[in-house]
Amino acid sequence: MRDLRNPHASSAFLNLIGFVSRRELGSIDEVPQISLEDALSSQEVEVAFICSESSSHEDYIRQFLNAGKHVLVEYPMTLSWVAAKDLWELAEQKGKVLHEEHVELLMEEFAFLKKEVVGKDLLKGSLLFTAAPLEEERFGFPAFSGISRLTWLVSLFGELSLVSATLEERKEDQYMKMTVCLETENKSPLTWIEEKAPGLKRNRRLSFHFRSGSLENMPNVGINKNIFLKDQNIFVQKLLGQFSEEELAAEKKRILHCLWLAGEIQKHCCSKQ
Repeated sequence: MRDLRNPHASSAFLNLIGFVSRRELGSIDEVPQISLEDALSSQEVEVAFICSESSSHEDYIRQFLNAGKHVLVEYPMTLSWVAAKDLWELAEQKGKVLHEEHVELLMEEFAFLKKEVVGKDLLKGSLLFTAAPLEEERFGFPAFSGISRLTWLVSLFGELSLVSATLEERKEDQYMKMTVCLETENKSPLTWIEEKAPGLKRNRRLSFHFRSGSLENMPNVGINKNIFLKDQNIFVQKLLGQFSEEELAAEKKRILHCLWLAGEIQKHCCSKQ
């Protein structure tokens, strides 16, 4: 919970008042634990950072917006497009900033890809992500828990259409593989795969083929520095009115498009099980 004190943009000027947790933690680095009720009712608290499991995001966002607080929330904002749209309308009614964190767009790898892709005519592409499994009850269907990869593809190639989606599961082995076939506005195919199982290393492999050449996998482009702080600074700039209406509308459109796609992917996969 933060108190906005300084009109000059940087998250360094957000004063941390307290934190809320279901666990009894007392204090951390001299920051006290406070109750959810106190955070919602306190006039000192102007901003809430929501860093809980994805399944709880919608409820917390709604409570803090209704209490008149600005909100920064980890992605995905919600586990449905309808809920996200409703919360954005609520934020606009309350005159509050609702910001979905997207640190993946601040990574050095994404900056490299953005430069490589710009102005090129995509023929086909693929993105494979592997990692240890996540609990679906807490983090949502794989299309939602993996929405940062979908956000990469949409940010690089524009709005996408869903062609097909399948989900292979072996629950006894905690194995899952989601395969999604997408299409750009120019009908270029993109394949997105999420594969998760115990012992699988967190890894990202990509392949993009253009008329002018190919990009296979990611070179070492350096260390990601302070990406969470950079995202917080973007949030502060929004609080201070330093983003244009056009920029805010474009970001909202992209986020809602990704959430809508994730929901459609889930529907396709579940209809075939």
